[in-house]
Amino acid sequence: MSHPRRGTCLVLAAAPGGGKTSISRALLDLEPELRLSVSATTRAPRPGEREGEHYFFRSPEQFAAGVAAGEFLEHAGFLGRSYGTPRAPVEAALAAGRDVLFDIEWQGHRLLKAAMPEDIVGIFLLPPSLAELERRLRGRGTDPEEEIARRMAASRTEMAHWDEFDHVLVNEDFAATVAAARAILHAARTRRHRQPWLADFVATLLRG
Repeated sequence: MSHPRRGTCLVLAAAPGGGKTSISRALLDLEPELRLSVSATTRAPRPGEREGEHYFFRSPEQFAAGVAAGEFLEHAGFLGRSYGTPRAPVEAALAAGRDVLFDIEWQGHRLLKAAMPEDIVGIFLLPPSLAELERRLRGRGTDPEEEIARRMAASRTEMAHWDEFDHVLVNEDFAATVAAARAILHAARTRRHRQPWLADFVATLLRG
């Protein structure tokens, strides 16, 4: 039996190096009803990143114009760059019963939750230790020492906001973290307010 439902917004956040990009990719591979929200950003593209698929790359002036026009559900600054979530595609997806995955920082999660509190399910990923977090950051192999230090400092700031999220996972075992995130998503899909058909359905059961 298939019934229409309202989509959900699954927000995945973590400190830099916390694993949210890898977890996000796994969820998208395993959950066909889940689509990634493509953010706008003022940072430069990394090798292999494509416009409209990974990000909408914008100049600071273009980004500011979008903010002024009310085009973003949320926008925030992080490490000297701006990030924002375009409003229209998210609202259309939820109305059509599609789930949207957000790979954003704590500021974006806070603003999204304020904008649409009934639609947001937040997961924060913690590293098993600071030593492991630093190892992951150094494993990228391309950042200078001052960038590593800056990201470690940003990580502490990010992790201080863990208690603003509905769910918190310690990302020690990749497969276990993916499984837990999927369980959270599946539970969110069955929330009563996301199934508008239920009232009529239960009424027929009670009449019978």
